[in-house]
Amino acid sequence: MKIDLTGKTALVTGSTQGIGLAIARSLAASGARVAVNGRSRDRVDEAVATLDGDVVGVAADVADAAGAQALAAELPHIDILVNNLGIFGAVPAREITDDQWRSYFEVNVLAAARLIRHYLPGMVDRGWGRVLQIASDSAIVIPEEMIHYGVSKTALLALSRGFAKDASGTGVTVNSVIAGPTHTAGVEDFVYQLVDKSLPWEQAQREFMRLHRPQSLIERLIEPEEIANMVTYLASPLASATTGGALRVDGGYVDAILP
Repeated sequence: MKIDLTGKTALVTGSTQGIGLAIARSLAASGARVAVNGRSRDRVDEAVATLDGDVVGVAADVADAAGAQALAAELPHIDILVNNLGIFGAVPAREITDDQWRSYFEVNVLAAARLIRHYLPGMVDRGWGRVLQIASDSAIVIPEEMIHYGVSKTALLALSRGFAKDASGTGVTVNSVIAGPTHTAGVEDFVYQLVDKSLPWEQAQREFMRLHRPQSLIERLIEPEEIANMVTYLASPLASATTGGALRVDGGYVDAILP
């Protein structure tokens, strides 16, 4: 199975590190022209410098209407949109403020809706396109320590399903990828806060999963590249019959046959 994205232009939001950067790397390796996005020009330039292939950087805060408009002006036409930008944080349920609820909706949901609204018409006119949202197992297994995050990710699944219907029959597909517990920046420090600091990393993460994420069937953290593999497949012509879906790269964390 060969994935060839030559001639396609992809935008990955929030892609200066972690899952987003891994997705940008994978898409570029498959031949796509990839736009790396983040709020800071320095961070964007640093990320671009780590990637091979046809890669450009676009510094803009897409959670802000003006920032999204600036990005669209700099990158008016794309074939693949990956809405990866997201924020998370633990807050006791009864202490989540109105401002926090609004912030999570703005960043995790509205930013994606805004970019889909801008780029989907062009994809439909050209008869081909891919729109992908990076969701989370928290969309289904709502975490009590950050229900505002979980609710926003549930909304992202609904957003994908709705726009998939809107793009019905056009050659454009819209899907979500449900990412499970992932090895990203800062996670190692978090793990070592909860397990014996003298353990080597491979053993430490398995101990962390055993004690704190026992639902996982792979019993380890997911690597960002593993999520990027699914995204790259869904972004390709090979996934032409997959749309309106929520596809899991969760290591079996969600205890359900369907999302």
